[in-house]
Amino acid sequence: MAAPEAAITLDWKHDLVFEGAGRANTPVTVDGDTVVAVSPVEMLLVAAAACTGSDVVIILKKMRVELTKLEIRLVATRRETEPRRVTGMSLHVTAQGAGVDADKVRRAVSLSIEKYCSVITSLNPDIPVTYDVVVG
Repeated sequence: MAAPEAAITLDWKHDLVFEGAGRANTPVTVDGDTVVAVSPVEMLLVAAAACTGSDVVIILKKMRVELTKLEIRLVATRRETEPRRVTGMSLHVTAQGAGVDADKVRRAVSLSIEKYCSVITSLNPDIPVTYDVVVG
């Protein structure tokens, strides 16, 4: 039997403003001041994706990349028994814009996950976090 999943999709709108949605497709805007709640696990996923997304926007801007689109789909596996904690995360990152290439996006995502994203680094270190990147 497959492990249960929780998933959200997060779209970058502008600056450091993101809009995410979980299984109920209820939009959540993360802009540093406003968050409309979804389930606690989905909110954790939104937080992890927004944290990574913010880092990626900042890092790619420093690389002189002009983003026109950044989408992060984060899928988490969870334990089947209580506590149904997150046991793994996988990010699928899609980016478009002037100067975007897969190596730059991979580097930005890697730096976020391994060094800068306070949400992901706050999680139990036994939770594996993987990612893939699509550009264009």
